[in-house]
Amino acid sequence: MKKNKLVSPILKWAGGKRQLIEEIKKYVPDKFTTYYEPFIGGAAVLFHIQPHKAVINDINSELMNVYQVIKYDVESLIKDLAKHKNQPEYFYQIRELDRDKEKYSRLTQVEKASRIIYLNKTCYNGLFRVNRAGEFNAPFGKYRNPNIVNEITLRAVNNYFNKAKITFLNGDFEDVVKGIRKGSFVYFDPPYDPVSSSANFTGYDKGGFNRAEQERLKKLCDTLNNKGVKFLLSNSATDFIKHLYRDYRVEIIQAKRAINSKGELRGEVDEVLVRNFE
Repeated sequence: MKKNKLVSPILKWAGGKRQLIEEIKKYVPDKFTTYYEPFIGGAAVLFHIQPHKAVINDINSELMNVYQVIKYDVESLIKDLAKHKNQPEYFYQIRELDRDKEKYSRLTQVEKASRIIYLNKTCYNGLFRVNRAGEFNAPFGKYRNPNIVNEITLRAVNNYFNKAKITFLNGDFEDVVKGIRKGSFVYFDPPYDPVSSSANFTGYDKGGFNRAEQERLKKLCDTLNNKGVKFLLSNSATDFIKHLYRDYRVEIIQAKRAINSKGELRGEVDEVLVRNFE
C-alpha cells in the first residue's frame, strides 16, 4: 500500500507528535506485522507510517468516535461540519451541549464527531481539554479563518482507514496489547510525566494519568520486552521517567511545546524516546 502524503492529523492534541516525526521515525522498525498505538491522540505517527495493519486505542471515547465516523461516514461528517460558525456565541452554544447529558445523548455519532472537530479548530490554542466532569472547557480562540471543513484531509484519512486493516478500541492501554505476538511493534505516547507541578496537563480525559499509571505502563513494557515484542515510548525527560526506564535505551530529544499558559515558559524542552531494541 503506497503512502499518501495527504493523510495527516485531523485534530490538534496535547503532546501531538507532528513536529517530532523525523526523530521518532528513526526508531520505527523497518518490518513488523501489526502496529499498536494504545494512546493514539492526534495519530501523527500512525498517519506518517501508514501501516497495513494496526490496532489503535484511546481512553477518550469522543476521540475514538471521530476516527470511526471518518472511516464509516466521512461525507455526512463533511456536510455537518459545514454548518458551524466561527463566532463566540455559537462556539459557547456548541460547547455547552455536553452539560445536558440527556440532550447530548440525542446527538448522532456524526454530530458528536463534528462538534469535537469544530471545537478543536476554533477553541483557544486548538486543544481538546475537559474538566473533572468530562465537559469540554477550552475557551473561544478568536481565529480569523480556521479550517473547520478540511475535506481533502478527511477524505484522505477515510481512504487510508478503509484500505488498511485497522482495529479501533476505546479502553485501558493494557487491554490493547492482550494477545500481542512477537513481530508486532508498539508505540506508546502516554500523557507525560509533568516537569513541574504547574505543567501537569492531563485534561484530554477526565481520569488523568498519575505516576502510579506511569509505573503500570512501565510494567507493561517489561512484559512486552519479555515476550520479545519491540516497543518505543515517548515521555518527558524527568528524573522519574529516566530512572523508571533505566534498563532500556533512552534517547534525549528536543521538542517545542506550546502548551504552557505562560508564553515565556513555552519553547524547547527535553523529552525521551525509550526503546527495547537496537
